[in-house]
Amino acid sequence: MRLHYIPLLVLVMALVVAAPGSAQGVKYLYGSPELSATIAGTNEFTPGDETPVTVTISNTGLNTVKIAVPSMPPDDQPNTAKLATVALKSGDAPFTVKTDPQFVGDIRGGAYATATFNVKVADSAKPGTYTLPLQVTYTYMETMDDYTDVLRYNYIRKTETLPLEVRVTPDLRIEVLDVRTESVNVGTEGYIYLSVKNVGHDTGENAIVKIARSGSSPLIPTDGNAYIGTFGPGDTVEVKFKVSVADTAEEQSYPLDVAVTYENYEGKTVTSKAVTIGPQVGGKIDFEIVSPPTTLYLGQKSILEVTYKNVGAAPVYSAQARISAVGPFTSSDDTAYLGDLAPGETATARFEVNVDTDATEKKYGIDSEIRYRDALDNSKISSTMKVQVALERRQGALFTNTIFIIVILAVIIGAGYYIFVYRKKQ
Repeated sequence: MRLHYIPLLVLVMALVVAAPGSAQGVKYLYGSPELSATIAGTNEFTPGDETPVTVTISNTGLNTVKIAVPSMPPDDQPNTAKLATVALKSGDAPFTVKTDPQFVGDIRGGAYATATFNVKVADSAKPGTYTLPLQVTYTYMETMDDYTDVLRYNYIRKTETLPLEVRVTPDLRIEVLDVRTESVNVGTEGYIYLSVKNVGHDTGENAIVKIARSGSSPLIPTDGNAYIGTFGPGDTVEVKFKVSVADTAEEQSYPLDVAVTYENYEGKTVTSKAVTIGPQVGGKIDFEIVSPPTTLYLGQKSILEVTYKNVGAAPVYSAQARISAVGPFTSSDDTAYLGDLAPGETATARFEVNVDTDATEKKYGIDSEIRYRDALDNSKISSTMKVQVALERRQGALFTNTIFIIVILAVIIGAGYYIFVYRKKQ
């Protein structure tokens, strides 16, 4: 036997003699927690990210000396970090930690604990490597005093700061500097012009500016992609898109999402975070009949004059008015050209209308609509309007009625012929 083990054996035998007949136990003399921390999953983030970060705290502390003592039951181990609390700090990194410190309990030697923190990366964060300090506060048994039948544990409270390395990757972020619209009205198509700036730190190759419908917005892109090529930090581009507006929309601003799809610094095709803008939508194009009700007469062909007004928010082009003549009306000339009408302008149409002789004398409504072209040369048809017409029988109509005149002429001719023949026989 080696001589340097003799003092240790003497100490063990003395402890055995001091408490004969007791159950076997273990007393740890030396050891302490050894903590380290890592991020579970990726430690790479992009500016503007808001994400949960899970941290793993591992304890690799060892107990270097232990003595088996018959009189002593198992006790606390000096390498256990007891009642541990962890707090993630921002330090000098462009990160904001939105989660309070968390209690993770005891971390025994060879074990680990986890805690999750909600972290927001600043929009203006520059690419690079940063360190987030993780503060771990715990209690551990530093020493133990043995008074034969009594043990006294000496605990101390300790706070350690463990470094967590994180990396901010370059990205392309956009800012919409200006929004302009052209002929964007309810129920029509128009153009949206955008001035877009790259306020990020990555150069986008083969970049495409895209617009997309935002939720259930009535503003819907019909031509939503614009290729811009290389889009470097600080660059500004002007792009143009075509959009349509649903008939159910109102005259107000509606949301529209803007983003850029590009090849990043790693050659991967990615899409920037979307920016929501609110282009103004103009009012609906609409018309009204502003002429008073017209009186037509039974059994006659008449000229029906109708005055239309553009009461909408945009001009119309090559407008044509049309009526739908149904009984007791007929027409061989039911279309009239109105031309271009700016908002507030009027034009009068003339239609040739025949009225049945046996029609009822009352007020009627003749359906009418206007076909026109908008600013983008799209053909549109207005809502149906009613032309108010009153039917009456003209005074003295008996003598102006064609059939009546023919009958009278026939009677006169017959009478004249009879008189002529009668006199000739005389």
